[in-house]
Amino acid sequence: MKNTVILGAQWGDEGKGKIVDLLAENYDAIVRFQGGNNAGHTLVIEDKVYKLHLVPSGILYPGKKCILGNGMVIDPQVLLQEIEALQERGVDCKNLFISDRAHVIMPYHKVWETLEENLRGKQKIGTTKRGIGPCYADKITRIGIRMLDLVNPEVLKQKLSDIVPFKKQLIQAFGGENDSISENEIYESYSNYGKALQERIVDTSALLEKIDASGGRILFEGAQGMFLGIDHGTYPFVTSSNTVASQASIGAGVSMKKIHKVMGVIKAYTTRVGGGPFPTEIEGGVGEELRKAGKEFGTTTGRPRRCGWLDLEMLKYVHRLNGLDAVVLTKLDVLKGIHPIKVCLGYEYQGQRLESYPSDTRILDSVNPIYEELDGWEEDISRCLSFADLPLNCKKYVQRIEEFSGVPVEIISVGPERDRTIFREL
Repeated sequence: MKNTVILGAQWGDEGKGKIVDLLAENYDAIVRFQGGNNAGHTLVIEDKVYKLHLVPSGILYPGKKCILGNGMVIDPQVLLQEIEALQERGVDCKNLFISDRAHVIMPYHKVWETLEENLRGKQKIGTTKRGIGPCYADKITRIGIRMLDLVNPEVLKQKLSDIVPFKKQLIQAFGGENDSISENEIYESYSNYGKALQERIVDTSALLEKIDASGGRILFEGAQGMFLGIDHGTYPFVTSSNTVASQASIGAGVSMKKIHKVMGVIKAYTTRVGGGPFPTEIEGGVGEELRKAGKEFGTTTGRPRRCGWLDLEMLKYVHRLNGLDAVVLTKLDVLKGIHPIKVCLGYEYQGQRLESYPSDTRILDSVNPIYEELDGWEEDISRCLSFADLPLNCKKYVQRIEEFSGVPVEIISVGPERDRTIFREL
């Protein structure tokens, strides 16, 4: 398979960053195609920890082209800080490019998102307050500022003169503070960001076409997880972009025919950050055990993640929407010592088994999971190098995932480091 999409098949935090980093060696370009710095990918390379929010996970391989696609929303200040931090650690960022069509997160987006979230009261969504949603909203209402505008001072000045007074009035009308929003200060800061990033801002769609035409391989890196997607996630407790595999085509600017393989990443259990329904959530006990053993705290926010049993009904839904060619199973080592291990095979609602994953989050919040119990294992699997090395019950767990979902598990991660990974020949 030539070009591949890596997507999260749960609520994010599945370990996509490690998998993209692991596979990137065999690709010529690595592309982020949606989201912004609300994403967080943690990489562990030779005991060194790298935390990325905007830069694609392939950046640690010299010579690979890393691309921020047009489907992203980008905070240029955060991006420049991330680039500087990587360079200080000896990482070469000369092959990092940014789509000229990508939209820019502005200061008023952050102010508005914080105000909006506070106004929701008990109905808070749990956003990161980094301006992601308001930036996407401006994109849809056609008043957004794009990366190409940052390198055109006259256009940037004109757009700010039209937008900033309106934004200040809007924030004030809803009781927010707008004193920190200065049109002149924004112009000066963002003009400087444009100068600093100018050489990186290109038509990345054309760049990807050249790479593909020359026989190069492209790896598309999703952010968040499919169930945080705006259309097919647990709305309204979602992010503001689509997280399905087909978004890679739109958000990177390539033909759908250029995507040859889709891999869905799942943890051996399920986690979620923020509000929203979570049918298999475990309160206390095993849930706390999973959080501690799996170090389940957000890369971006530091918030503790909610933990629960693996939900295979979710995986079936992901397969239906994305046509998965393979599953990547991460953090299998975390389940050591848990007896029994439960997996969810469906939901019951008002005495009836649901035929498929419900679109109504009120129903999802009230379902009773239908569990199957599997025997656990006591062995430490973090040093296992092959599927044959795994304990029998561990193998049975992997095989049950395959049987129920109909998708082969091709890669198994048994630790955060690159070499703690099992590749299966199927």
